[in-house]
Amino acid sequence: MKRDPAQFDFWPSAVFPVRAAKEQIDLDRFRSRLKREMARAIRECPHDRPTIAARMAHYLRLEAVSKGALDAYTAESKTGHDISLVRFKAFVRATGASWLWDVVLSDDGLLLLEGDEARLAEIARLRQEQRALTRELNRLTSTPVTIRRKGDLG
Repeated sequence: MKRDPAQFDFWPSAVFPVRAAKEQIDLDRFRSRLKREMARAIRECPHDRPTIAARMAHYLRLEAVSKGALDAYTAESKTGHDISLVRFKAFVRATGASWLWDVVLSDDGLLLLEGDEARLAEIARLRQEQRALTRELNRLTSTPVTIRRKGDLG
């Protein structure tokens, strides 16, 4: 049965999806996906390519990063032009596309948490631990405790 587009989902999709690491590393697929997503980051960025390249150069403390280098990093046909981790970090900063880190991490079953999201995860972990301790306390207190004092014969 096809869903009515005007009808909202009763259970919305998870904000923090649960992921599992992929068995195999498909480098060609990863390379293509990363290049496509970097190209998307450039399209969505308020700065043009020369400005992004200049911002990258500033972060990298270089004279310049060429627009051609950006084009090579984002061209799926240029399989020999992979971006280094240091340059990727500068690219993310220059474009403001911090969501790109999640693209890099997702195949390994990891999830990027930003800012207070990490605190939220820690709160959930502590609540889970608190529930486990409460269950253990309930189990221990469910039977009466008999205390024998010195001098009680019993």
